[in-house]
Amino acid sequence: MREEIQKAVDVLKAGGVILYPTDTIWGIGCDATNEEAVKRVFDIKKRSDSKSLIALVDSDVRLERTVEKVPVMAWDLIDFSEKPVTIIYDKPVGIAESAVNSDNSLGIRVVKDKFCKELIRSLNQPIISTSANISGEKQANCFAEISEQIKNSVDHIVNLRRNESEQKQSSMIIKLDNTGLIKIIRK
Repeated sequence: MREEIQKAVDVLKAGGVILYPTDTIWGIGCDATNEEAVKRVFDIKKRSDSKSLIALVDSDVRLERTVEKVPVMAWDLIDFSEKPVTIIYDKPVGIAESAVNSDNSLGIRVVKDKFCKELIRSLNQPIISTSANISGEKQANCFAEISEQIKNSVDHIVNLRRNESEQKQSSMIIKLDNTGLIKIIRK
């Protein structure tokens, strides 16, 4: 795993885009602070830049560095959720402008998956994560379902967990603003 992390980090640091297993489904990702790399993710997905992306962080500390203020309720949602949960926060900090929503919010997930945690720690930046499919097409729930078009569009494909056939699911998405308002976007 260490070698795969280093290969992926080298590509990410060079502004590249990777295809990688996450704590949910396979994702297309890049350094969340690199504007050009984020724009490439939109191009690969053929996705309008008005649609949202999410960022993955490895720890509570990095989450606190990535948003202006983490609402108290977020910690309970992260700690007690039975499945991976992406929370949309107000006022992200240090993230590529094109990754941030027009309302100045960003979906962020604190990962528990060992590979993702180590990848983010080694890069020392949040990583963009979006489903490995063309926008509007069926989501790939395992590596075998990812289209050749996506595979051929990225700079590196992580060589881990490719043979898993277990159908993974996307994370729950919750909008949580600094006033304490909670809205479930996806269960």
